[in-house]
Amino acid sequence: MACQRALPADLGLVACPGCGSAWLDARYALERLPASWPARVATRPTDLWRYRELLPFDAAMPRVGLGEGWTPLIRAGRLSAELGHAGLWIKDERQQPTGSFKDRQAAVAVSLLAARGVRELVLGSTGNAAAAYAAYCARAGIKLWVFLASSVPAEKLRELALYGAEVVKVAGSYDQAKLIAADFAARRGLPIDLGAKAAVGKEGMKTIAFEIAEQLGALLAGEPVDSADAAQSERAGGLGLPRWQAPDWYLQAVSGGIGPLGVQKGFEELFAAGLIDRVPKLGVLQSAGCAPMVRAWERGASEAEPVEPDTLISVLATGDPGLAYTALKRAIDLRGGAMAAVTDDEAFLAMRHLARIEGLSVEPAVSVAFAGLEKLIDAGHIRAHERVVVNCSGHTFSAEKHALEDRHVLHLRAAGPAGEPASDTQVGRALSQLDEQATSIVVIDDNPHDSRLIRRLLQRQRQYRVFESHSGVEGIDLVRQRQPALVVLDLMMPGMDGFAVLEVLAADPRTREIPVVVISARGLEPYERDQLDPRTASIWRKGDFRADELLAHVVQLLGGEADPSGILAETTLSRAQGGEPEAFGRAARRRILVVDPNPLDARLVRRLFESRQRFEALTAVDGAQALVLVGAQRPDLLIFDPDLPDMSGEALLERLAAPPLAWRGPALAISRAPLPAERRRRLAEGIDSVWAKDSLDRSSLYEHVQSLLAD
Repeated sequence: MACQRALPADLGLVACPGCGSAWLDARYALERLPASWPARVATRPTDLWRYRELLPFDAAMPRVGLGEGWTPLIRAGRLSAELGHAGLWIKDERQQPTGSFKDRQAAVAVSLLAARGVRELVLGSTGNAAAAYAAYCARAGIKLWVFLASSVPAEKLRELALYGAEVVKVAGSYDQAKLIAADFAARRGLPIDLGAKAAVGKEGMKTIAFEIAEQLGALLAGEPVDSADAAQSERAGGLGLPRWQAPDWYLQAVSGGIGPLGVQKGFEELFAAGLIDRVPKLGVLQSAGCAPMVRAWERGASEAEPVEPDTLISVLATGDPGLAYTALKRAIDLRGGAMAAVTDDEAFLAMRHLARIEGLSVEPAVSVAFAGLEKLIDAGHIRAHERVVVNCSGHTFSAEKHALEDRHVLHLRAAGPAGEPASDTQVGRALSQLDEQATSIVVIDDNPHDSRLIRRLLQRQRQYRVFESHSGVEGIDLVRQRQPALVVLDLMMPGMDGFAVLEVLAADPRTREIPVVVISARGLEPYERDQLDPRTASIWRKGDFRADELLAHVVQLLGGEADPSGILAETTLSRAQGGEPEAFGRAARRRILVVDPNPLDARLVRRLFESRQRFEALTAVDGAQALVLVGAQRPDLLIFDPDLPDMSGEALLERLAAPPLAWRGPALAISRAPLPAERRRRLAEGIDSVWAKDSLDRSSLYEHVQSLLAD
């Protein structure tokens, strides 16, 4: 668009090879469009793809769709009467899959990316585009990195994370977030969505114009849009369909300007093809707190000067519109139109009024358009006889707060002290920090205690994001969604074990290249190790390694260097309780002391807990031996017979709690004979539970102990 150079069709092109500009446009041989095209369109499904001859795709190319397009065109009867303007129509883009007109852009752009085999994408957004791209990228299996300004509401962040997008909240303006996103994409060699600059996004947006012309023609003719009965009409070249009609005005609130740019292009194409008799005038509306286009247009300037946004309407907070303003001014100069700004207060008043008079609940950006409509009518720009279509561009839906936690959002500071613009050094430092924060790891282990220890260990020296899953099925789903840099996997899990998880990950093209580190309590047979070696980066056995060794290995796998001064050495349980992560290698298994005068019974209980490699069990045959073991080993839980040869269970508990041992961990009793009701009651008051040997359910006992030691 900058140099007007014609290039061969290539929607993957990111810049003009002649002038270097990223502002590109797609052009069509409109003279080849047959006169029967509207009739063909009328027989097709009602979505944006019905206009495929004027979309930049091969007919055989798979589409990434969610039912986008063909939103209602509603006559604003009560608003028309109130404003004294009969011809007001609302294009209700709230009905799109994610609630905004940006779904058109995302559907077309993501379809192209998927066809080109792109697996990862970076996007800077003020909000609505992020939601649209997050949904369509999820549909296509593309990992999306979204960079948003700090003004974007928390509900929007949660919505994006719900789709599985990697969300980076930049403590700065949207324009700063765009720059950070571009640098991040360049550092990682990832494609970035160029918004209004790219040809493909405008191609999706222009379908709004196609739909308006088709729907308005039918509504004004009083006939259904999809009528194919030739006897109903002699219009449209004798094909029996209503002639497509353009309105006199098209109004939309803008941020970066891709909406009206695409819509203007669509109307120009229909006009050039002879399908409509006019190209609408453009009404471009902005928030007064961020109105660089309006201010430039009022001065008659050919370029807009960047501004610092000062508006509560975050989705309209683009301070530097670049060439979008130049293109929109050129369209207004050619076809007519106007630009206007409204205050936030005027917009919020219009939002409430529209809900009460037309029953439409809209986002604040839409209310800017309706407040601007009234201004353009009052200023005499829009005349009483002219038909006007206002784009009701979106409706915000919030994600429930409890559905997602803040760990799904990365926070990045791009501004200097007191909000000053960040220096290149500060931005570079922030990006280096982001590279580390953006590294995610998924831990799949059915034991919450073990997975938590691994997470604490991995985050001891690095700011990695660690996501935990406690089953194989959920773990696979989490890996597919998060696309982590590393998976840490346990082998022994109920239902789907680690071997099965590895098979699924290896068979899926989306996950087969993700390195997997196995950490398991189970010893491996030679054939099992042979099976695991080709599919794993390393195999570790719980209890047989130092924490610093594992951490250094993980850091190296992820392309970093471990800091010896910050590596965690093996720590004691008491230090872990004081806030330091426990050394996972040798301290991972919780220790249980079994005190029972019957060696056979003690051995059976010990085997119950050691068989699954989750616990280490010690045994004692009397109270004296138990006191020695508690002092030396500091067990995490005590299981005892209430009737020991040298003391009662109650006496053992008293001596354990008294100095110097001062041990007050969880305890439970297993009695070999029925206890009197009063003694059972007193005993139960001081410990967690009392069990009877003759009716002992081992599975219930194991689950109970696991729950006691879960924290």
